[in-house]
Amino acid sequence: MNTHDARPSPSPSGSPKPSGSPNVPRPTTLTAAWRTRVESTPDAPCITYFDTTLSVTATDRLSKSLAAGLLDRGVGPGGRVAVWLQNIPHFAISMLAIWHVGGIVVPLNPMYRERELHTVLKSSGAVGLICTPELVEVAGAAATGTALSWALAADDTEFQSENDPRVFPPRQGGEADLATADLPFALAELSEVFAANTGRFPDPTERRPDDIAMLSYTSGTTGPPKGAQATHSSLLFVALNFIEWAELDARDRMLALAPLFHITGSVIIGLGTLLSQACLVFLNRPRPDVALEAFSRHKITVTVAPITMYTALYELPNARAADFATVRELFTGGAPVPPAKVAAFEQRFGKYILNAYGLTESNAGIIGVPRGERAPVHEPTGTLSIGRAMPGVSLRVLDEAGNEVPAGAAGELELSGDFLASGYWRDPAATETAFPAGRLLTGDVAIIDDEGWVFLVDRIKDQINTSGYKVWPREVEDVIYEHPAVREVAVVGEPDDYRGEAVLAYVSLREGQRVSSQELVSFARERLAAYKTQRRIVFIDELPKTLTGKIKRRDLRRKVRG
Repeated sequence: MNTHDARPSPSPSGSPKPSGSPNVPRPTTLTAAWRTRVESTPDAPCITYFDTTLSVTATDRLSKSLAAGLLDRGVGPGGRVAVWLQNIPHFAISMLAIWHVGGIVVPLNPMYRERELHTVLKSSGAVGLICTPELVEVAGAAATGTALSWALAADDTEFQSENDPRVFPPRQGGEADLATADLPFALAELSEVFAANTGRFPDPTERRPDDIAMLSYTSGTTGPPKGAQATHSSLLFVALNFIEWAELDARDRMLALAPLFHITGSVIIGLGTLLSQACLVFLNRPRPDVALEAFSRHKITVTVAPITMYTALYELPNARAADFATVRELFTGGAPVPPAKVAAFEQRFGKYILNAYGLTESNAGIIGVPRGERAPVHEPTGTLSIGRAMPGVSLRVLDEAGNEVPAGAAGELELSGDFLASGYWRDPAATETAFPAGRLLTGDVAIIDDEGWVFLVDRIKDQINTSGYKVWPREVEDVIYEHPAVREVAVVGEPDDYRGEAVLAYVSLREGQRVSSQELVSFARERLAAYKTQRRIVFIDELPKTLTGKIKRRDLRRKVRG
């Protein structure tokens, strides 16, 4: 049997842990957990945004002022409010406010266009939207046929005074345009809501642990986006697990380098920091050069970032080990991590990147490399381990018939535990398919060894079938990444009359580097079986990526299929 159960998870609790008797009741909802933080560390720094820091009390008061404004707009238990923001203080404040009135947070990708926005607004039934001014016009066009009745415009220059032009470039138009905009919903400034409700502290609307707190929409790679239902208890489970896993405390300053709309950003970075005693540092939409400066300026100790951000930091010519002097832990996840990139980063900066794994449906990270340990590499595939199961997480690896496979064999990874989403919003058919018997079929091919290390081989749907052989793109990519001239690579299958599919590699090179297609083919062929080696290479300046740093393989597959 290849079942792996980690040690029991801790009971849900706020941060810090109550002192005294172990029988002190633990919070079981997000609102109660936040209240524990406010009562225990009211004057501690909570959110830093460039040159301004908000205390826990200031953050709490702002969230309650907004909560009063939400109540005035009819938001109550179960009401959905969409949050369409970059990594700015308003995002965290909005989440706390929505939960304060018993509502459901619907995070939205800032890269959405009108059609994508309309789809999620209509599916979620969101009645309100909080976004930055430049997105209001798109929201107006997307709102037709949805339940959206009001919006609040959040000024991302608020709560700071530096106005770094790299972060805040001159805007086209201006806020004056909003006053005359013809919109299908009522519009107000979020700052005005804060001001109008200063001193109003409505009592929190208590919710049950199994009530939905967030609808996190999937990327829609296999169809329309689906809203994963995250409950108060499941979000607490993951956030508190991370707090203990990373040992976050009052000495820590967490740099938010993963976008907050993404499940990793909202749960691991957002909740994980808000419910600990640590301080959360925002940079709006993080730029590598601004992020590099932030590490030393704000004495960052912990961050969670996509591997593409670490690559971008590595590529900065002025980056030095001294920039990361205060860092104790660097975490990554959300996309395959080539061992060569981790090794190169550590060699240059002296910091080891800890890998982790999670999904929207698992409410972010539930597998990770323990602190103080190093992820092994699976020799047959060259894959870097994503870690071991975190406390309270049960894993199985299944064959195509749904039977467990022996340790060391590949199959589909299945997850179970109290961290799982309760299903997909108003989609019972998709819920039944993805969550059979309350377990999650991930669609990821994995191997678990005898020591519980998990190796993610690839996505089932990304597999390439060539000449009757099955090729996993990640194995080929990890080999190509070993070439010193290669910056990024993505491998896909392209139609081939003789082989069915042929292996194709899209490659971007490091600045100032040159290498021919034939050189890379020969490099790979020395390290891989001939059928696995890419038959064609396409050089590209930049691989297409999502805002979370994942390579858009679907776009690349479309290119080769015309």
